[in-house]
Amino acid sequence: MPTRTATRTHPYTCGSCAATHAKWVGRCTSCSAWNALVETSASLATVAQLGAVQPITELESGAATTVPTGMAEADRCLGGGMVPGSVTLLGGEPGIGKSTFTLQLAAARVRAGGRVLLVSAEESAFQVRLRADRLGAVLEDLWLAGDASVEAILAHADRLQPDLLIVDSVQTVHLAADTGSPGSASQVRGCAQRLVVEAKARGMATLLVGHVTKDGSLAGPKLLEHVVDTVLELTGDRHHALRMLRVVKHRFGRTDEVGLFEMRADGLLSVDDPSRLFLADRAPDVAGSVVLPTLEGHRPLLVEVQALVVRATTQHPRRSPRGLDPRRLALLLAVLERRAGVDLGALDVYATVVGGVHVAEPAADLPLALAVVSATTGRHLGDDVVVVGEVGLGGEVRQVAGMERRLQESHRLGFRKAVIPASAPDPPPGLEVVRVGTLSEAVRATGLMPPGT
Repeated sequence: MPTRTATRTHPYTCGSCAATHAKWVGRCTSCSAWNALVETSASLATVAQLGAVQPITELESGAATTVPTGMAEADRCLGGGMVPGSVTLLGGEPGIGKSTFTLQLAAARVRAGGRVLLVSAEESAFQVRLRADRLGAVLEDLWLAGDASVEAILAHADRLQPDLLIVDSVQTVHLAADTGSPGSASQVRGCAQRLVVEAKARGMATLLVGHVTKDGSLAGPKLLEHVVDTVLELTGDRHHALRMLRVVKHRFGRTDEVGLFEMRADGLLSVDDPSRLFLADRAPDVAGSVVLPTLEGHRPLLVEVQALVVRATTQHPRRSPRGLDPRRLALLLAVLERRAGVDLGALDVYATVVGGVHVAEPAADLPLALAVVSATTGRHLGDDVVVVGEVGLGGEVRQVAGMERRLQESHRLGFRKAVIPASAPDPPPGLEVVRVGTLSEAVRATGLMPPGT
């Protein structure tokens, strides 16, 4: 069998950014970190064996076999479950519920007949047991380990032969052969690559928990996201109970799915009807309140957009959004003033999406604009009306994706009227629509401006 030997020409690796250098220097030329270079082996001891080459026509086709996790919302995101031998990376801010989610996932998999090895390198087994008592996750085939060594983790896996391996977290485990400190770029990269190789060799589904940086991206080298098969992100406002499980990458299915959970004292509870949850406490006949049928991935949700307008007490009026893009709010206020004749120059504008949800899609343009107009004039839109549409700089109202699903969800929840773009498809029977082509037309059609203005 032909073989080839590779030689490493860069024996120093930056522990901060994983950049390689031919010789030691005090400051990394890639990330400017001081004293971050560590020596690595000068040659690769492994000899790569050439694999077999065959035509693609001789390979079997078919969908990947999935094993259900036992958590309905997690299975929704994963396309039915986890694929044996696949590696999934779960990211999220500290305190958002990653450890709670993984423990509940492990318990659900055990109840479904599987065996799970949960390795907690950040907490002791006693601390995990306390959480398991609270979550009702004390089960016979759920095994705990507190090792931080990848070699020890794999030894446990060889002995137990689990269906699912959970490592919490990939930033705290380490390889004995790597001289870098745990959490460094070289260690995170090496640990992830080793776990991926071993998971595929054993046919063992693996879930890695990862930390995020201040800007919300996964900590460690970008290679971490490339080597895994699936990347999940657990998001939400820590001051609200709602948590969203988003699919960032998925080699075996869709990436436009989202799972919804409610954080309670006994753990994360799946939310079957999130739209009703978001609108449960909505007050009737309130100016500045508009309901938006948004899309979270493939899933339609109805959320409330609120606006409040007051006279400015400073020379520079405030524009304060929460759950919305600040630049989008500034753009819409300019379009309102220029294209619809709504004077907002001396007013403070506050806008929010109720429930801790963050809406970034353009479909929120028209609801936000009408909420601001409603708050300015004191006229409410109506409790049975939904609004959706993108607004351009010329004041035109544009079509958005997934309109059929948005309108069907609105009709299901009892809304009787929808303000939509003129080019939108026909609504489901029983839902009245108001088609508008421009922002000024929408303001007039909804009766938010007094007559003669």
